[in-house]
Formats: sequence, C-alpha cells, structure tokens
Amino acid sequence: MVHFAPSILAADFTRLGDDISRVESAGADWLHFDVMDGLFVPSISFGIPVLESVRPKTRLFIDAHLMIEGPERYIETFAKAGADQITIHYEATEDPIGALLQIRECGKKSGIAISPETNPAMIRDMLPYADHVIVMTVKPGFGEQSLIPECVDKLPVLRQYEKEDGLEFNIAVDGGVKLGNAASIIEAGANVLVAGSAVFAGDIEGNTKAFLELMK
Repeated sequence: MVHFAPSILAADFTRLGDDISRVESAGADWLHFDVMDGLFVPSISFGIPVLESVRPKTRLFIDAHLMIEGPERYIETFAKAGADQITIHYEATEDPIGALLQIRECGKKSGIAISPETNPAMIRDMLPYADHVIVMTVKPGFGEQSLIPECVDKLPVLRQYEKEDGLEFNIAVDGGVKLGNAASIIEAGANVLVAGSAVFAGDIEGNTKAFLELMK
C-alpha cells in the first residue's frame, strides 16, 4: 500500500492545526514529524510538546522521525506523546537493534533511517526489527534541498533484501520529493512519500490531491 506523509517541518507554525487539517481533509493518511536536536543535525526543530498538541487534533498516522543523538533516551516519551511510529537513525545510535526493539516494546511501529552516505547493506541485519525504512535523499537537517538521484538507487536494493530475507516493511523517501519525481521514486521501490514544501507552499489541498492522484 502506498502512503503519503506530508512533513510539517514545512508547515506554517502560526496555523499548524489548520495546515494539518487541510492535508487530512485532502486525503493524506500519514503525517511526518521531524525532530532535530542540533547535535545529530545542525538544526533544531520541535519536539514532545508539539506532538502532544497535534495528537488530539488529527487521526493521521504520525511517524516521529528522530534526527537526534541517542534516540533511546526519548523513545518512551515520544510513544507516550502519541507517535504511532518512531523512526531512529542508524548513524545516531550505537545499538540500532536495541532501539528498534525498544520502540516495539512501547507498542509502536519501528523505523530506521539512513543518511545519503550510508550504504543499505549496513542495515540489512536490522531489517527484521523494522516496520519502516526511511531513505534520506538529502542531507538530514535542512528543508528545501534538491533530491540526490543516487540515493534512489538504494530502493531496489532494499526491496531485494526484503524478498531474499522473507521480510515485509515500508520504504519511504524523504528529501526533495516533488510532483515531478514522485512517479520515478515509487517505480524504484518506495511506497511512502514524504514531502514538505511541495505540499505546504501554496495550495495545500490542491498539492496533496495532486500527489495522491499521481500515486494511484
């Protein structure tokens, strides 16, 4: 199944609730929640209080993408705050499998993300513990970057691992996703698209519907 996950990092925070309502009413089924700590990535975004505020206002499936050092420290807190899925970065923890198991012990879907420089072979042993894989197609920590085409080549590799190892997981592409490249991303193996400025700049409902139409 294909899922569309607007990233609220690109939303207008003076009207965040309204922006989320617009993507939900237009048909999006996921919400991407980027958490940045200023350590793993240079930027600082938002965290637990925002998630606690957003959770009662939407029925969308929320993926908390933790771009933070030592994500184990906060997994339980994000689970209690209302995330449906928690995604940690392979590069940000010394024990990725332990973190993925911790997420599942909290009753949440588990996800692992890889940055552009990381070869998917590095996470093959972790895939049995993951419900979701995020392939970053830009340098994590900054919005409005252009997609790095070579990163899309990781998608068929991950699908091959999935087949060979008898697994089942979602694969998301996060970074530089636009209407002009979405079809090729899906064709390469992604079934979750994360999009920020391509959704929240301009006609939010219209942009969301255009993505959903393309993804059919």
